[in-house]
Amino acid sequence: MKIAVAGTGYVGLSNAILLAQHNTVFAVDVIQSKVDLINNKKSPIVDKEIEDYLANRNLNLTATTDAQTAYTDSEFIIISTPTNYDPHKNYFDTSSVESVLTLVQEYNKDAVVVIKSTIPVGYTEDISKRFSDLNILFAPEFLREGHALYDNLYPSRIVVGYPKNNKKLEDAAHTFAELLQAGAIKKDIPTLFTQPTEAEAIKLFANTYLALRVSYFNELDTYAEMHGLDTKQIIQGVSLDPRIGDGYNNPSFGYGGYCLPKDTKQLLANYANIPQNLMSAIVESNRTRKEYIARHVLERRPNVVGIYRLTMKANSDNFRQSSIQDVMKILRGEGVKVIIYEPTISVSEFEKYQVCNDLASFKSSCDVILANRISPDLEDSRSKVYTRDLFSRD
Repeated sequence: MKIAVAGTGYVGLSNAILLAQHNTVFAVDVIQSKVDLINNKKSPIVDKEIEDYLANRNLNLTATTDAQTAYTDSEFIIISTPTNYDPHKNYFDTSSVESVLTLVQEYNKDAVVVIKSTIPVGYTEDISKRFSDLNILFAPEFLREGHALYDNLYPSRIVVGYPKNNKKLEDAAHTFAELLQAGAIKKDIPTLFTQPTEAEAIKLFANTYLALRVSYFNELDTYAEMHGLDTKQIIQGVSLDPRIGDGYNNPSFGYGGYCLPKDTKQLLANYANIPQNLMSAIVESNRTRKEYIARHVLERRPNVVGIYRLTMKANSDNFRQSSIQDVMKILRGEGVKVIIYEPTISVSEFEKYQVCNDLASFKSSCDVILANRISPDLEDSRSKVYTRDLFSRD
């Protein structure tokens, strides 16, 4: 089967690899350098498993900037382009999705389009009216940065949304789920078929719950730190309750990255005119946590604060909306010099902050080093390091 995937970020590339084990897959991107890397069996994103699969597996995968060639005659076209949250519109910027739909309308109206980009609740139903001649499904993605392919090979669940009383799209939804199951290593994957709007809600509510959990343990940590208590012992005791469990409980400087900041804000926007307290509190809690971290550092009266990595998670090259950047803004606003150690940045300046990628020079220049996640690289400067990483994991 010929399948096209629009977008080669974490979602698009991991899905393209999964499906290219048993199908002919074209991965489409507008950036030629990313296309070249994939065709040379190298990954444009930091994910070791993706790199290994590209280098060592015999995949029927071709990357291209030629959308017409990719989309023509494809039975499924998967859209995994970025949908950033627009704070002025209180809405995801879905223009990249609509650009792909326009091309599909031109090149291959018979294809089944599967939107995997995160979108607002109700979007698939609305866009299906605008593109009434297209066959559109929505299948949310539940991937972690740095573990994207693993989470496709061993998925927690598969969810596919299709419109009620549409036999053609019902059959297509089941076929698409079978394609994902065939590529996965895990067997007996829980699979749920819903209407598209419910599938959209599943994605946003799942990520907002994860943000809630991050915020909860961060606020627990704030309380314990301000009262001189052992946060680690408290979290261990709380998490031994099987109803609570031992995941997403390692304190941090706040949630950030591709998904949680934008998804929580989008869900909050979807709550306009609906009674709620919790959704607002999750977003506000993250803001409060970052302010607390900054104020705690300022109490040390540093002249120079070093930021050890803008990336907030291990095995990731993404620092979009990383929580540390808001902490940096507060520190700079208080007159503190901030310098960055971030090996993924090759230039000497980022957002008007100095970048120093000589690690020894970076450590010697700083009075305080902020590290969202601790690293062996910092052991010799431990007295300078401020972190809330208690369990040495994400």
